[in-house]
Amino acid sequence: MSYLADGLPKPVPAPDGLDAPFWEAAANDKLVLQKCASCGKFQWGPEWVCHRCYSLDLVFEEVEPSGKIYSYERIWHPVHPALKDQGPYIVVLVEFPNHDDVRIVGNLVGDPEQPVTIGDPVSAVFEHHTDSDPEFTLVHWQIAK
Repeated sequence: MSYLADGLPKPVPAPDGLDAPFWEAAANDKLVLQKCASCGKFQWGPEWVCHRCYSLDLVFEEVEPSGKIYSYERIWHPVHPALKDQGPYIVVLVEFPNHDDVRIVGNLVGDPEQPVTIGDPVSAVFEHHTDSDPEFTLVHWQIAK
């Protein structure tokens, strides 16, 4: 079952290609974050310049696809016409404590009324859409067992 409702825009790399390494890694069940090769700090979302030292020497580095819930929201009202029959659902802000506390937003899969606690460990779930044009992969999250 697809978590992405029909009618929602398909996530694809930005036209400038800046975030393409993230999407390419996700297609291979990997999670990458942007890292400055000069100061060694991680950052998200992808930028052309380091937020800390202003270097232009940025790379994407594979990280363990797990983190912890920094914040969440249980959505009850559709925020897009394609979601009129989908709800509730949970959106989480996942923090990576071992990677400079970078945070990424994503859906929390499973029971939409499951209990959620700030600090809960989560792991990535990769949802591949290989029958789509263009193909894409969504990165969701699930409570780690």
